Amino acid sequence: MLAFQMASALLFATFFLSIGTKPTVEHQQAKPSISSTSQTTATVAASVPQSCPVTQPPSHPFLPPSPYPGQTSTDGFWFGSEKLWIQLPTNGAWSHLPHYEPTDLAFRQKLQWWRRGYNSRTENIPRLTVTGRRLDSSAPPLTTDEHANNAGAIPDRASMMTGIFIPTLGCWQITGDYKGDKLTFVIWVAP
Repeated sequence: MLAFQMASALLFATFFLSIGTKPTVEHQQAKPSISSTSQTTATVAASVPQSCPVTQPPSHPFLPPSPYPGQTSTDGFWFGSEKLWIQLPTNGAWSHLPHYEPTDLAFRQKLQWWRRGYNSRTENIPRLTVTGRRLDSSAPPLTTDEHANNAGAIPDRASMMTGIFIPTLGCWQITGDYKGDKLTFVIWVAP
């Protein structure tokens, strides 16, 4: 039994090291790229199947520039670059997401995004769009609120907030696009 557990752990680690989940930040004319990076040891939720390449903390974590908050929650990490970043859960999963309306079947999540230099006073409605697609099965794409909103009253630390509606549970690839700078991550949406 121990040999099976060790072999499973080695296979799991090799899988995640081979897929690479380094943040992809691209400019409008750049093609998406995926490059591999070594990963830190993170506890992925037991409910996340090995076939879902959830984004995990990189071995060299991103730290937001001053004066943006550098701390995350105890179960989260910063992901991205100065062009666009977000906090993600270390276990790779969002669970127990609410429905916006009691009759709505989609799962609701709010995402807070940061960008160095974003100014909520000059851009009250941020030009941030969020898209997403399910990776492990067919599903309609996620939908979002009509537009993003500014989420910070302190001008030199302003952030952007988006509400998303995820139509099904499963493995989702989500991309934020702010004026052509994109950040993509993968998350498991659990019951």
